[in-house]
Amino acid sequence: MGRRVDSDRADVAIVGAGAAGLAATIFAGRAHPNRSIVLLDGARKPGAKILVSGGSRCNVTNVRVTEHDFWGGRSTIVRRVLRAFPVADTVEFFREIGVRLHEEQNGKLFPDSNRSRDVLDALLRETARVGAALRADHRVTDVTRDADGFRLITSRGDLHADRVVLATGGQSLPKTGSDGAGLAIARRLGHTIVYTTPALAPLLLSEDAAIHRRLSGVSQDVELSIWIGGAIATRLRGALLWTHFGASGPVALDASRHWLRAEVEGRHATMTVNFCGGRAFDRIGEEWARAAARHPRTSAQSLMSDYVPVSVAAALLAVLDIDGAVALAHLNKNNRRRIVHALVEWPLAVTGTRGYNFAEATAGGVDLGEIDPATMESRLVDGLYLVGEMLDVDGRIGGFNFQWAWSTGFVAGRAVV
Repeated sequence: MGRRVDSDRADVAIVGAGAAGLAATIFAGRAHPNRSIVLLDGARKPGAKILVSGGSRCNVTNVRVTEHDFWGGRSTIVRRVLRAFPVADTVEFFREIGVRLHEEQNGKLFPDSNRSRDVLDALLRETARVGAALRADHRVTDVTRDADGFRLITSRGDLHADRVVLATGGQSLPKTGSDGAGLAIARRLGHTIVYTTPALAPLLLSEDAAIHRRLSGVSQDVELSIWIGGAIATRLRGALLWTHFGASGPVALDASRHWLRAEVEGRHATMTVNFCGGRAFDRIGEEWARAAARHPRTSAQSLMSDYVPVSVAAALLAVLDIDGAVALAHLNKNNRRRIVHALVEWPLAVTGTRGYNFAEATAGGVDLGEIDPATMESRLVDGLYLVGEMLDVDGRIGGFNFQWAWSTGFVAGRAVV
């Protein structure tokens, strides 16, 4: 059990009781049972983001996580941190604290109970078991250096600590407490903040020649390309969900950060959708030519429905102003080319995203090069550690950002004393 925390002093102060902060607290308590550890959070009931994640089921991690599932800082640093506490260790850790996980589509791991509340409760129980003191409703407004370490200014008075772990998250879902205050504290302590944008946010689409409203609720697997400077910069595959405002679903959420980063950097980005699993124009064109020769009476819409849902086929043809009932034998070459082009390179007229209020992560944050990956300690401020979403690392959807939280929390917790 950890040593009792005095009202105004602790060996270790951890700021933020989200996934990374709870992990850092637990692993610090396990590794250093004779140290006093206090966990501070501005909310009266910590862990709100854990509770709402994964549709309130909490996608704890993924069966396979590598540095290639993340963007932002140097991949070699991300790889080193992930290898210090890999997925197998995460699964075992949650089993130890009473949460067994099961695999679902795309390797996602969820608690067997399908309740995010069980994940949070298990983490809070383990926090108490290792002897750490949780101080909810203690908002930390600043952290400064002093002669004895650090001074934390909170809404309930000051606290002094030898070591500090900043785990306040980024700016996504601000209603859960992630408002960027921790990034401001890190900046005041001397750290470089890579410009932040929402990540994993739904896309807003223009109403001009749009199909999203008439297809709201339709989901389909696609390949989405992000174009910058006339060339494809990124290709992503996954499910696209048409909505009344634009596009959501895993592939749209993953694409949002790329579009936003390009816009911030002054590089105009566009997006196109390939409805044919990434197959090229020439190949689909040949398939249509063969179909016209073999089944001349088949209608254009009927053949399109072999590639996309019927409702999508009808919507695409309506925008193209092509009669879907026309037989392939009577479909002129120009219209056939237009249909094939629509199937492999349909433009998504992105106007923006739904922003931090709907984003599941934050891109940007504390420059990863300013962190020692062996300890998560700042290279600029001795005794300061930074973990989780505060760092310039954001993962794709599917449990990857949680794995980053568990891994960084483990590394910092073991090293903090």
